[in-house]
Amino acid sequence: MTDHSVNLTPQGPPRTVLPLEAAEVRHAVQQALAGPEGERRARCAAVVAAHPRSLLGWQALGDCGRDTVERYAAYRVGYHRGLDALRANGWRGSGYVRWADESNRGFLGCLRGLGDMAAAIGEADEAERIGLFLAQLDPGGGPR
Repeated sequence: MTDHSVNLTPQGPPRTVLPLEAAEVRHAVQQALAGPEGERRARCAAVVAAHPRSLLGWQALGDCGRDTVERYAAYRVGYHRGLDALRANGWRGSGYVRWADESNRGFLGCLRGLGDMAAAIGEADEAERIGLFLAQLDPGGGPR
C-alpha cells in the first residue's frame, strides 16, 4: 500500500502532458531517422549527445540499436529520463499519460520499447509489469 493519495477529477485520474520538445530537437531526430540506414544509429547517438533530455532522441536511438541489449539500454535511459520529466510536470506516480498527446510519445515509445526488449532478453516479469504500466497510463492504448 502506498502512502500518497490519488486525486481524482470528475473526468477520472489526472492527466499529465509533457511539454513538446523544442522544434530544433524534433527536427534533428527526424533528420537522423531520414538519413541513410547505415548512418541512422550514429546520427541518433549524436542527437542524444547534444540533447540528453530528449525522449524522442532516446526512443530513436533504441529503435536504431545494433542489438537487443543496446536497444534495451537506450529505451531504459529514455524511460528514466521520462519519469523525471513527468515528475517535473506534476505527475505523482499515477494518472494518465496519453499517446494522443504528441509530446508524451517519446516517453511512451521508450516504455513500449523497453517492454519489448525485456521480453526479448527473457525478462518476462519486467515485460509484464511494463505492459500493465502502459495500460494504466493509457487504457485506450497507442499504436502497438
